[in-house]
Amino acid sequence: MEFDFDTPISREQTNSVKFDGRQYYFGTTDVAPVWVADMDFAVPECVTQALEERLNHPVFGYTLYPESLYQSITDWFERRHQWKIERDWILMAPGVVPSLFAAVRAFANEGEGVIVQPPVYFPFFSAVTTNNRKLLLNPLREIDGHYEIDFEHLEHCAQQGAKLLMLCTPHNPVGRVWSEQELKNVLRIARQYNLTILSDDIHADLVYSESTHIMLGRLAQPGDKIITTIAPNKTFNIPGLGLSALIIPDDEQRKAMKTMFETLHVGNTNPFSIVAFEAAYRQGDEWLNALMKYLQGTRDFVAAYLQKNIPQIKLIRPEATYLLWLDCRELGMTDPQLRDFFVKQCKVGMNPGTVFGEGGSGFMRMNIGTTRESIEHILLSIRESINK
Repeated sequence: MEFDFDTPISREQTNSVKFDGRQYYFGTTDVAPVWVADMDFAVPECVTQALEERLNHPVFGYTLYPESLYQSITDWFERRHQWKIERDWILMAPGVVPSLFAAVRAFANEGEGVIVQPPVYFPFFSAVTTNNRKLLLNPLREIDGHYEIDFEHLEHCAQQGAKLLMLCTPHNPVGRVWSEQELKNVLRIARQYNLTILSDDIHADLVYSESTHIMLGRLAQPGDKIITTIAPNKTFNIPGLGLSALIIPDDEQRKAMKTMFETLHVGNTNPFSIVAFEAAYRQGDEWLNALMKYLQGTRDFVAAYLQKNIPQIKLIRPEATYLLWLDCRELGMTDPQLRDFFVKQCKVGMNPGTVFGEGGSGFMRMNIGTTRESIEHILLSIRESINK
């Protein structure tokens, strides 16, 4: 099948956060929006067809999770990730971010430690601080444009009475796909210090051809306490539908998360989320393969363009995700100056690196989930502004 990722689709006036939220976030609508982590591509036809079929029935009442939904999850992860998930391990969830918050409340008491590895997706921090848990930072180490986990420091954090480690894998925003040995080191420390691991694998399917993502849960041994968040939302560009799932082999931990969702009364979903979720995992393989080929071409185009035309900006070459981590420190600007430069002069709306915590100063996050022509225009604007 042929898939079109080059034809632009207008998203303005659709209540899109990415487009219609520009005035609020940037103070102007005159910026090319490459910030919020959703894509500008049409969803797979299999998803649209499933939604249309459901629309043909005119009643949208309270809806159960069908067994076919669970089967689509187990089939997808066995097919794409060689991970055999048991049906009973799956707990449907209202979204990955609510799951972060629920896990913090379920597995750490007030004042107890939760380990987060910045720079990282910002809800990791707020999930800890808004729930009055102790934030233990284990900053990633940047070595010659490559990020690594500081395992010695991770162990030091674990020794401070940490109860939970929130692992972003693949990592947003630095784009790392953790190696099998790195994941085994994480598990070793977790076992030694009795840590629960919340493994956020929402970007697990957005991995470039030279890398292989390993689900942490696939490496688990009996007694390991791992909660894996999964969803087709980022993969198939349906994040507005919200539904996700947790894979929790341990009965007690699964019960704890289920109880937390029930306490917050966030268990219900809508019928459209269910059918889109299932259709994506059942029939989305070809579309995803084409998407990753397109995104890899865009990533490589950006890398070559920056190296040739804007050497002051260095790309931290991502192994996964459609999010680029740009090292802008050679521009010699403060973080407020950097943000203003891109918004006011380049007319490009990106996420400042500082929102991702320690290690984000001097960086910007750029979303390439749009047409390559749009990315080319954005790079040209940045180049011209720097040359001025």
